[in-house]
Amino acid sequence: MVFNPKFFTSKSEQDTGNVLIEYLQKQHPDTLERVAQSASPEIKEIISQNVRGLLGVLPPDGFNVQIMTDRENLANLLASAMMTGYFLRNMEQRMDLEDNLEDFDLDFGVDL
Repeated sequence: MVFNPKFFTSKSEQDTGNVLIEYLQKQHPDTLERVAQSASPEIKEIISQNVRGLLGVLPPDGFNVQIMTDRENLANLLASAMMTGYFLRNMEQRMDLEDNLEDFDLDFGVDL
């Protein structure tokens, strides 16, 4: 999975100044790829199994949208979406950590 931070950029986000997207856009592609690939195959498999289980228990009265695909492809699609969420959360945590380290450096004059 390769993350494209420009995918999320819209006119409204540019106006409001989404700090996380700005941070992601400043990252080197290798850093983004490393974070995106950090999920183990076991985690990916668990997510895929979870999605397959969810598809089997959807109440028919609450869902009117019809999508033609097989279970495996839909599981992969949803797993990819979930991985994107985990990826973004990891990048948010990384940004917060870097901000805290910068604050520590400013407060104590320590060169990290």
